[in-house]
Amino acid sequence: MTGEPGPSRVRRFSMAVAWASFLAAGVLEALVFAVVDPRDLRWWGGAPVELSAQAVYTVSFLIFWGVIALGASLALLLVTLPEEGRPQRHAPGWPR
Repeated sequence: MTGEPGPSRVRRFSMAVAWASFLAAGVLEALVFAVVDPRDLRWWGGAPVELSAQAVYTVSFLIFWGVIALGASLALLLVTLPEEGRPQRHAPGWPR
């Protein structure tokens, strides 16, 4: 042990969210584009999407990654409480 502090809690949580959402976005992209052909995509008005297949894959992956990361971040934010100021539910000295 060098005595140096490790990564901060925020940094550890953000990397956990980033990696987990990256992997989930990859799986989701594989599932979606196993069924959908990017050349058959159309905008809401009916005009075809004039992007290459690689551009469609890239943009959709980034959208999937962002949405999954946002959901994971919100879940992590709701689950964790700050270390200081945490309300005590029991009397001091509990359990004995």
